[in-house]
Amino acid sequence: MANRTVHLSKLIQTPKGPRYCPAVMAANGRVRPDVVIVNEKEERHPEGAYYISWYEGKKLVRKSVGKDAQDAAFQRSKKQAELNAANYGIEARAEASGEPQNGSDSRRLIAATVAQFLEKVKERKKPKTHAAYSTALNYFTESCQKAYLEDVNRDDMLDFCTFLRDVKKQSPRSVHNKFSTALGFLRKHGIHELVGKEDWPRYVEEEPEVYEQEELDTLFAACDAQERLWFEFFLMAGMREQEVMHTFWSDVNLKANIVRVTHKPTYNWTPKAYKERSIPIPERLVVSLQAAKAKHDKACPLVFPTAGCRPKLDFLDCLKACAERAELNKNDFWLHKFRATFATWHIWSGVDLRTVQLWLGHEDLESTTRYLKPSRSKATRDKVNATFAGGAQ
Repeated sequence: MANRTVHLSKLIQTPKGPRYCPAVMAANGRVRPDVVIVNEKEERHPEGAYYISWYEGKKLVRKSVGKDAQDAAFQRSKKQAELNAANYGIEARAEASGEPQNGSDSRRLIAATVAQFLEKVKERKKPKTHAAYSTALNYFTESCQKAYLEDVNRDDMLDFCTFLRDVKKQSPRSVHNKFSTALGFLRKHGIHELVGKEDWPRYVEEEPEVYEQEELDTLFAACDAQERLWFEFFLMAGMREQEVMHTFWSDVNLKANIVRVTHKPTYNWTPKAYKERSIPIPERLVVSLQAAKAKHDKACPLVFPTAGCRPKLDFLDCLKACAERAELNKNDFWLHKFRATFATWHIWSGVDLRTVQLWLGHEDLESTTRYLKPSRSKATRDKVNATFAGGAQ
């Protein structure tokens, strides 16, 4: 078969002029916005546009796919599907619809059906969801040696697990999630009962990590005022990244000490499960927000905008930069860890699970109970020591 690999790069400016540099993929397979490889090192370059490239024989073909990282990744997946179909001798015009030509075959092409499905997901789901589906189904298309949906069997699904683990170096949890996405796609298209319960990839449900007070103190000491506000907001509001990105000043009630998660039709964004909610915030965060609001651009509704009043996309990169500046291990710092700390600390403080569930926006209580972890703080250790202070010698 011909080479069917489609590469994603970004045209950036370097001291030696314009250069195409490979886009960087996160551990979950998604594109990290604006991060590229330059001279074997990761660098952030907000300028320039993304390009996909592939070979037609010995000829290199390049195509511009815009400035949005996730849309560029989708265009790469779509082109990958076209080339995969071509590898089986399927004409491009047939691939475009996923249906056979001239009624010669009633089977559906995997590559074309994936492309169609992802187009619908892009219309109906959030960009992050679309990116996750694109990655999983692109990997499935790359792994599966069959051309048609109707030919997929149990062995193909087990091979997919092996492909994810050994070729794509995915974690056990990521293998499970992508396997589930591929099975869901197949079920939606009428392909059922491919695997049994024992065939599902297994993973250990890891205990959520939380920040220790000492490492937060060190981190915040290395932040400037704006950076400190970003990460204190993540910590003290317990919001998901997308929720923080789309917080408006109209969501922040500085008199009642409350921040709300609400639908943002102007940015085509809705809360998870379409549920709005209110979260109480401490006085300390209110004071910082009051200072920030006094300086904000009245024409921009976002609390944390870019210079062009767009949602800020690089919180994680900024967090890791601050951790490095503080001489901490940047691999220990993640945005979701603030949310886990928010939940765990509230539970340790005596807030009931049902209330924490509402603040986090969890659909079920089981998701919240993951944060019922034992305290390992110095205060807890002191209590343990006190318990046995008068015991037998």
